[in-house]
Amino acid sequence: MEPIALELKEAQIEDVRLDEPLSRHTTWKVGGPADILVIPQNREELEKTMAILYRHQIPWRVIGRGSNLLVRDGGIRGAVIKMGNGLDYYRVDGDRVIAGGGHSFVKLSVLAAKAGLTGLEFAGGIPGTVGGAVFMNAGAHGSEVCRVLESAEVLLEEGRWIRLTNQELDFSYRHSILQSSLRGVVTEAVFQLKAGDRKKVAASMAQFKDRRRQTQPLQHPCAGSVFRNPDGDHSGRLIEAAGLKGYRVGDAEVSTQHANFIINRGQATANDVLTLIEHIIGTIEKEYGVTLVPEVQVVGEG
Repeated sequence: MEPIALELKEAQIEDVRLDEPLSRHTTWKVGGPADILVIPQNREELEKTMAILYRHQIPWRVIGRGSNLLVRDGGIRGAVIKMGNGLDYYRVDGDRVIAGGGHSFVKLSVLAAKAGLTGLEFAGGIPGTVGGAVFMNAGAHGSEVCRVLESAEVLLEEGRWIRLTNQELDFSYRHSILQSSLRGVVTEAVFQLKAGDRKKVAASMAQFKDRRRQTQPLQHPCAGSVFRNPDGDHSGRLIEAAGLKGYRVGDAEVSTQHANFIINRGQATANDVLTLIEHIIGTIEKEYGVTLVPEVQVVGEG
């Protein structure tokens, strides 16, 4: 990958790292190295990065802030793109909010609330980027991206810029067309919100924040909810009922605060987490006949 790194540097893309441990870039604090990590700081750098990777047919993926992601201990072959600071802009235009793909989704919800706009309160507990939220149709508290997104700008891997409407993104539960038939990077999102009462919006967000603080192990490295909720039930309830709270594999532990969270006690490996996930799935299937489906993305080599 050294020739690719050199070419990226010659294209004046400054932040290029070889064999970068992805444990430094994921909220679980686990994961092996990326062959090459590129952190473009603006649209021009991102466009150049994609052009070089496409020309050399280097496989790539975007990690955003590394939440909802488990990178295996062998790391990721090819390139990993992480959005830099120049791609985290936002602006308010009436009852619409426009944000760069690298902007924090949590911070965007706060900024929208301060502008007296309602509709993004649910995002206050989603610790990723705007681009990642669009990519996976992120949701919480009974709402999700597809309910408020008007459109998204995407840089396709072959270098073409397009804008996709909500309908064209083909949203479903934790899914968009970007996960299947269309390869690209979300560079901007436009959210259609509604004017609201600032005090009521702030109170709603404070309530969500208090609930998260009381019920989620946010003081430990984790990746959010590990499993999707089965129809008519909650994964956390099933895992707790099976007596798995506090169950450990190495330094990976089922949270005693919320059973649908796996925390890193300090030195957990991705294999620890995967082994624990498999144990939970097997236990719940045996005890209740329910097959839990992981919500986190597992990527990389073992």
